[in-house]
Amino acid sequence: MALRRFEEIEGWQLARELTKQVYAVAMRGAFAKDFGLRDQITRASGSSMHNIAEGFDGGSNAEFVKFLRYSQRSCSEVQSQLYVALDQAYISQAE
Repeated sequence: MALRRFEEIEGWQLARELTKQVYAVAMRGAFAKDFGLRDQITRASGSSMHNIAEGFDGGSNAEFVKFLRYSQRSCSEVQSQLYVALDQAYISQAE
């Protein structure tokens, strides 16, 4: 069955959940006051889902794959930024 909408892509659904969770932790306490990190991590998490959507409408499989790689890089960026948030005690290891 061919996908007709980017919302059907499991990776996009997971990226949406990641973005939701990142916003939840980034908008509270000391994390919310670290404007640079907060802005950077929320933008990167949003990019993870936006690149999947953009690539889906890219017109070719090669274009889609290229944007999936961008999405993966955005997820790596979020992961690295979460280490900063952990080191600054903005989040716990469990989060």
